Amino acid sequence: MTGYAVATSEGAAGTLTIEIKSVNSRFLDLQFRINDDLRALEPDLRAAVMSAITRGKVEVRLSFGRKAATAGTQALNLPLLAELARLQNEVGQHFVSAPVMTVAELLRWPGIIEEAQVGQESLQADVGALTRRTVAAFVDSRKREGAALEAVLVSRIEAMEAIVKRITPLIPQVVAAFQQKAIERMQDALGLASQGSNSALSRQDAMERIRQEVILYGIRIDVSEELARLSAHLGETRHILTKGGQVGKRLDFMMQELNREANTLGAKASVKELADASMDLKLLIEQMREQVQNLE
Repeated sequence: MTGYAVATSEGAAGTLTIEIKSVNSRFLDLQFRINDDLRALEPDLRAAVMSAITRGKVEVRLSFGRKAATAGTQALNLPLLAELARLQNEVGQHFVSAPVMTVAELLRWPGIIEEAQVGQESLQADVGALTRRTVAAFVDSRKREGAALEAVLVSRIEAMEAIVKRITPLIPQVVAAFQQKAIERMQDALGLASQGSNSALSRQDAMERIRQEVILYGIRIDVSEELARLSAHLGETRHILTKGGQVGKRLDFMMQELNREANTLGAKASVKELADASMDLKLLIEQMREQVQNLE
């Protein structure tokens, strides 16, 4: 599922920012963008995200903008300044013509202006609090999208239920009509074949055997059980969505079951109405499958 959240926290030492965004993925794929000086905080951040998210390609950014130390005036990092002077003198001994660093260049040197000091424990606590806030906002954004996806899935369920309701009354009629038509054709064929032949079977015995074969074939093309299972699976899918929670994997399984019944319906279809219904069901199931893979 897609989602986005960003939160900042202002402190005496600087500004913390955490940004979380995700795109659809069947599995959980976490990527972290963290400054090197904050890398030690990644395990706690990872654990907090994984406790709330199980699906999606998720990118997490953590940054900390330190404030310059201010007590009325800015202060130089004297140890670093001394080290730069030593290195400059050493270079000058080898390259006499090398220009000396200007004041402006020195002031732009990373770390030459002392930054506000912050304890690791204090920083870790601040990151933990901000992480909880950001993850909560991120989960809320995904819930809003989930509600929209649920409405789409329910509409597909309703469409499939309408198809099942429409074709269910046709099944007894289809089977009976097929059996009657098959018996009539076989009677005609039997009449032609029996003319001028001395068959060991009487006409009555032959008709009984034909009737048995037709009934057996009628049973094989009867899709009442498939439609009943489709209705049950659709009811369970609706129940899973209504119950909520982590529904992604359960809905994946239900899509497999629905697709199996729709395929069987198509394989056993003996009239155009059933074949068309099978195709419509499979189209709706595929539309649901694409959305289900995004749900957590």
